[in-house]
Amino acid sequence: MIEDESAGAAAARLTGCAVAGERPMSDAVTEVRLDNGQLVVVKGDEAPGAVRAEEAGLRWLADAGTVRVPAVRGWDERWLVTDLVRTGPPSARAAVRFGRDLAALHAAGAPAFGAPPPGGPTDAYIGLAPMRNVPAADWPNWYAGQRVLPYLRRAVDAGSLRPAEATVVEQVCERLPELAGPTEPPARLHGDLWKGNVLWGADGHVWLIDPAAHGGHRETDLAMLRLFGCPHLPEVLDGYEELAPLAPGWTDRIGLHQLFPLLVHVVLFGRGYAEQALSVARAALSG
Repeated sequence: MIEDESAGAAAARLTGCAVAGERPMSDAVTEVRLDNGQLVVVKGDEAPGAVRAEEAGLRWLADAGTVRVPAVRGWDERWLVTDLVRTGPPSARAAVRFGRDLAALHAAGAPAFGAPPPGGPTDAYIGLAPMRNVPAADWPNWYAGQRVLPYLRRAVDAGSLRPAEATVVEQVCERLPELAGPTEPPARLHGDLWKGNVLWGADGHVWLIDPAAHGGHRETDLAMLRLFGCPHLPEVLDGYEELAPLAPGWTDRIGLHQLFPLLVHVVLFGRGYAEQALSVARAALSG
């Protein structure tokens, strides 16, 4: 890393191309035009291992040959340079194709639940939040121990959830083996599949960015799509089930899979998400 290096300078160094212009997209993301006319996105992140985790995740998703992800043009421990995705309007046709591609991605599999992408760090991230990837053979115990309970404890310690409220989430974790539904093999997950990371390309395809990739349960990616809304979600699900029908009762388990990202939001953004997390936990127990 070069101290105080700009996004444009990082792009030039990592791609070997001169920079013709740059435009900030956010505090951490910059659009850069290289002198060959190519547009790239430069993302800066100083969190240890964050860029390595994202690069490894993009490569792992791309290796499946299913969903589309932007190509990585260069990276180091501070900067990630990827192709810019030109966006267009969402369409039902693209949604169906995306559903099929997502099903194929999940079917590409992972060595274990919690397995990081090859070359990816154990200590990774989901958005701005830390996320450990430690392989395990059993999904219910892994999901409870490595996803739900660590964030539940952090939320309680921060005062965003009261200890008495945490009991309902702890009860869900205790009953996960019976609530989890039929046993599924580890799927290759994007891991942070909310609508902001789903880009509707001008080429008529869906592109995925900012993965928190790991081996997990395929219903988790689908639950995340529903959590904050996704254009043409019914068509996405139609395409998915054409290729890989979901296990009976999967819609009853959506809240179970949303519990982790909701607790992440409680920790990152405070009490505003607490009631939603508690609501899905109660529904899981009553269902």
